[in-house]
Amino acid sequence: MNIDNHPNSNPVTIANVFNTYFSSVARKLIEKLPENNHLAHKDPLMNLNSNFKTPISSLRFNYTTTHEVNSIIYSLKTKDSYGYNEISSRILKISAPYILSPLTHIFNKILSTGIFPERLKFSEVKPLFKKGLTTEFSNYRPISLLITFSKITEKII
Repeated sequence: MNIDNHPNSNPVTIANVFNTYFSSVARKLIEKLPENNHLAHKDPLMNLNSNFKTPISSLRFNYTTTHEVNSIIYSLKTKDSYGYNEISSRILKISAPYILSPLTHIFNKILSTGIFPERLKFSEVKPLFKKGLTTEFSNYRPISLLITFSKITEKII
């Protein structure tokens, strides 16, 4: 990769430059928003407070079943890609009959407590080459590899 017009092969340096580049793209897009929308994006909590005057005192989800979890697992696209936990949807589908009950229990705990585990919030961001020179950062776009368990939780909710 070219960093400041010099070739660089240090993976940590390249990862940091990709991170800086991808973050700057998001900032530039936010800056292009009209001024009245721009303020809402600066402080999302203020935006929520102004749009939702009366808080919702409670929200209750119905528990899920092993049948529903199984249906969701098999509805996922069968892929070999995976997030940081290295469990692809293909592996999950193969192991589903053996882990369905514990998974259902975990998902019901998430629903009953209202706590989405921190580890399910992580994703692995990888640069995907678009076109042009492979040495230019602007020729890549970020893709986020989510862990399959967070996708299942999202579908249950």
